Amino acid sequence: MENEAILKRFTDLRRELGFTQSEFAKQIGVSNTTADIERGRTKLSGKVVVELLKQYKINPLWLFGESPQQYIETSASSVIPKVVTVDSSENDNMVLVNAKAAAGYPQNIEDTSWYKELPAFDLPLPEFRNATYRGFQVEGDSMLPNLKSGEWVLAKATESIEDINPNKIYVVVLQDAVLVKKVIRKPNSDNVTLVSLNESYPPYDIEPFQIQEIWEVNSKITFGVDATTEKGLLKQLQESMEELKSQMKKVNS
Repeated sequence: MENEAILKRFTDLRRELGFTQSEFAKQIGVSNTTADIERGRTKLSGKVVVELLKQYKINPLWLFGESPQQYIETSASSVIPKVVTVDSSENDNMVLVNAKAAAGYPQNIEDTSWYKELPAFDLPLPEFRNATYRGFQVEGDSMLPNLKSGEWVLAKATESIEDINPNKIYVVVLQDAVLVKKVIRKPNSDNVTLVSLNESYPPYDIEPFQIQEIWEVNSKITFGVDATTEKGLLKQLQESMEELKSQMKKVNS
């Protein structure tokens, strides 16, 4: 059964907008009536969430209890996702943006047809419920040692720059690039600082209006996992050094 608090927000919204259950069903593309949704008998589908966002500017994060802000304005100053996607069964899904697609992401951020070209899937884990998630592929070495090039990060939509945590990693969608960085808001400054974990890359400041979306990274998908540990590597190094010393003695003798 759907979370009761979510159902209450949905029902209160319908009443606030002044629709009967059958009228609201027509507005959001539901068959006959919204009664089954409000009673928890039918799942609140991703398609319905999309319609609420598109038609009434309803914040999906508010609907799922992640934000107190009920309505949003999809303007340049908003960092809330510009498009929410669903799969062919009208369930919430997670769009995957690989390194190649990321090059065009900022320019197509509001183009719903562009998103349909990207792979997407549903991750049936409780950690990925009741929020909007997206997957991004890491490119480059600026976030070493935590994130390697080619790995994927799964990230949750962030509603506002005010919600930024300096101890978290974020996917920051600028007007011309998609970056994976730490985001620092300095006291007494309107700018935000983007920080790489690899100290070879210096931090740099940007203005908030340059940010289109922010996604908080909460997990990653990695490949090529093996059983080699730091101790194992150290042992191999010591053995190699001993072998080298032995060979040097033979040469000198």
